[in-house]
Amino acid sequence: MITGIGIDLVECDRFLDWSAFKKQRVFTKKELEYADNDNANAEKHLANCWAAREACLKALGLGFGEDIAFSDVSVIHDDAGHPELLLAGGAKAALKEMAGSNAHIQVSITDQGEYSAAVVVIEKQD
Repeated sequence: MITGIGIDLVECDRFLDWSAFKKQRVFTKKELEYADNDNANAEKHLANCWAAREACLKALGLGFGEDIAFSDVSVIHDDAGHPELLLAGGAKAALKEMAGSNAHIQVSITDQGEYSAAVVVIEKQD
């Protein structure tokens, strides 16, 4: 059963002027390494991560703030390069409360031109 759906759209150029310090504060080491592996498209990769994180929080009915840290939602990639979401802290607790301990999160990320978008679907598994 679907318990949450979230979508987000972000301009890739948003991250061009961010300092290394700000990027390190917001993105995980793995996210930054993944972006740095394709330096020509680094901002696009960061925008993809940001859109996926925001879509996840929207699916959970949350936002970054007191109970949710930037590091509570991160984007990782499997061996084939497919994105997956890794939840920790407040986001993980909210997921368990919403959909139980067998919850399944699906994420789809796309980018075109100057925009990145992501959709997240949270399913409660029986």
